[in-house]
Amino acid sequence: MCTEIKTIYLPNIVSTKILREAISSIMSDFFIISTKRDILYEKNMELRFMQIANVNDANFLYSDHYVIKGNANSCESSSPVMEYAPVIDYQEGSLRDDFEFGAIRFFRTDVVKDILREMDVEYMYGALYDLTLRLSRIGRKSIYHINEPLYSEYEIDKRLSGEKIFDYVNPKNANIQKEMELIVTAYLKAVGAFLKPVLEKCEYNNVEFPRELSVVIPVLNRRDTIAQAIKSALRQKTKFSYNIIVVDNYSTDGTGEVIDDLRQEYPSKILHLLPEVKTLGIGGCWNEACENAECGRFAVQLDSDDTYYGDNVLQTIVDKFYQTGAAMVIGSYRMTDFDENLLSTGIIDHKEWTPENGHNNALRINGLGAPRAFYTDIVRGILFPNVSYGEDYAMALRISSNYKIARIYDVLYNCRRWKGNSDASLSREKMNRYNYYKDGIRSLELEYRKKINY
Repeated sequence: MCTEIKTIYLPNIVSTKILREAISSIMSDFFIISTKRDILYEKNMELRFMQIANVNDANFLYSDHYVIKGNANSCESSSPVMEYAPVIDYQEGSLRDDFEFGAIRFFRTDVVKDILREMDVEYMYGALYDLTLRLSRIGRKSIYHINEPLYSEYEIDKRLSGEKIFDYVNPKNANIQKEMELIVTAYLKAVGAFLKPVLEKCEYNNVEFPRELSVVIPVLNRRDTIAQAIKSALRQKTKFSYNIIVVDNYSTDGTGEVIDDLRQEYPSKILHLLPEVKTLGIGGCWNEACENAECGRFAVQLDSDDTYYGDNVLQTIVDKFYQTGAAMVIGSYRMTDFDENLLSTGIIDHKEWTPENGHNNALRINGLGAPRAFYTDIVRGILFPNVSYGEDYAMALRISSNYKIARIYDVLYNCRRWKGNSDASLSREKMNRYNYYKDGIRSLELEYRKKINY
């Protein structure tokens, strides 16, 4: 083979046929796929990729880079800004089809050609995703992240992170997402982590509880929103008794006083908990609530800056538990502004979920929806990880490995986006940290599911 490295342009969404045709004529030892046009290479980018590939025998390499923000050809007074864009290491659990590799992907030609010959399904959209998962099965270092900026790419998608994360539930992308589910399902079968649906139902009456349900609200410095959240829970009409457990994680802005004022009005309805330790994340606060003797049979999520949609939410959730025997029930929600006006993101209903394969496809996507409700006895046996992002996803994955998850596609929840909301616009550093953690959770879950199947 020759040493000249060929670069081909292919978008992220591409068919197996086009991928095969693009690579079939390549004769060099390595080649580059660029998923964007107008990439600015560092002077020795190709040499650096090749040096590292020859040292560690990686088959697919990607690197940090720069993002150019702004338009160099426009008449705008401000000049383009170069922003350093680190990406994260690929783990076994990096199963998201939107994993950020950057625009430049460096491949070992003979290995890719061998994989292309093995591909027995012709995909219309997910060929690069299929190729990535197949490469990951070769070994831990088959996919390698270079912690150096080797090129620059122009920013094309200028939406906030809080908007981008919902692309996978956009109905316009339904066909693409269904194909991505087929690809990850084939991968799980190949590595021994595919699970059949759980058929056994939970027996809810084996454990005594003081009431049927508790609304759980972890809170830290939400003076402006906590009253609205609590009042939306107080408005609920039910055939059973319930309480509201607010876990105040040492707020300093007057949130505690707002909770206490409401508690004076509803002393039998609101329980205000202050943890003994000051090192709890949201997951730790959930454990405080669920392990409390006053917690109900079912625990239902309500974030401190969100509200329930309507007054029949809790009854609808409990009815679903008893109809299905599930260990977890998840509803649908509206994306709104502070005043609960519907945003362009619209309704998030996660209709990609199926009873047959939702628990497997859950390893590919970054969230499962809201509001989330749990059979408390199951939560006490698993417990949430003590973190403040991904704690609910970790719990849902573990539950879905052994128990049913039921879905409600009616809107039950207002997920409010406002300037103080922690997920509306995340920095690259925070998104990287969150995604790396979730990939780690998926890696652990993969190993767990392999052991179940062994």
